[in-house]
Amino acid sequence: MTLTDQAVREIPETKIRPELDGVPETLLWTLWNRACEARRPDSVLDDPMAQRLVDAIDYPFEERLGPPHPLFSQVQGLRSLVFDQAVQNYVATHPYATVVALGEGLETAFWRCDNGRLQWLSVELPEAAELRRRLLPEHPRHHIVSASVTDLGWLEEVRDRDKGCVVTAQGLFMYLRPAEVRSVLDACARELPGGALVLDSLPRWVTRATRQGKLTVGRLTIPPMHWSMAADERWKLTVGGQRFARVRGLTMPPGRGRLGWLIERQHKVPVFRSISPAVTEIRFR
Repeated sequence: MTLTDQAVREIPETKIRPELDGVPETLLWTLWNRACEARRPDSVLDDPMAQRLVDAIDYPFEERLGPPHPLFSQVQGLRSLVFDQAVQNYVATHPYATVVALGEGLETAFWRCDNGRLQWLSVELPEAAELRRRLLPEHPRHHIVSASVTDLGWLEEVRDRDKGCVVTAQGLFMYLRPAEVRSVLDACARELPGGALVLDSLPRWVTRATRQGKLTVGRLTIPPMHWSMAADERWKLTVGGQRFARVRGLTMPPGRGRLGWLIERQHKVPVFRSISPAVTEIRFR
């Protein structure tokens, strides 16, 4: 039995009601789309845990978030996959590294990326951390830190830094203020030399729409987003970032059908690149 198979069996069968609103509630939207994608026979992401989690949560997913959407579900699956690949690429040369997943929600990347040696920290707001503890099985190399990512105290939980560290911020930084994003980046670069950080970002028109209350999915209004960065604006990360050895864009892996073809190539066409989500990897000196 694989680690994932065992974890699926350990997810509670009794329905658990999440007490989430605001930004924490959005973790259910990403979970819903990932699970919808994983249920497809031609899925781009193998994630049986996401499917099981949806079944274990007492929440009106389709009523609240809308029916499965072919674009949203595939984009979510491919986004998780590109983060997985970035982590796996780093761990390939740092097999005992620590992976720090900031604002991970109910992502199950630990079970998809585990090499049997790495350490994994999930840094979550208290309500999301509690839900994660209730739903996901315990593992001696997987730890949950209940804290705001902007407090930076979670950096003290990273042990054996000489073995490497890769930080992920998936669906997170856009909800922070620009000064908070810079503070987290600078702290990671200072405290985790030789490490890496992978983040995703949205263009300005999307974050502006959320602040105007105009972006909804189903009956859920997306909370206000404050930080934006289009793919063409990655150079801004290097301003004052003397500890950054490299900043580069990561492209989505091949997807499914015409939508998958468009998602994979969106960053090669300038007019699409300026309005599309972007995934970026930073390597620290």
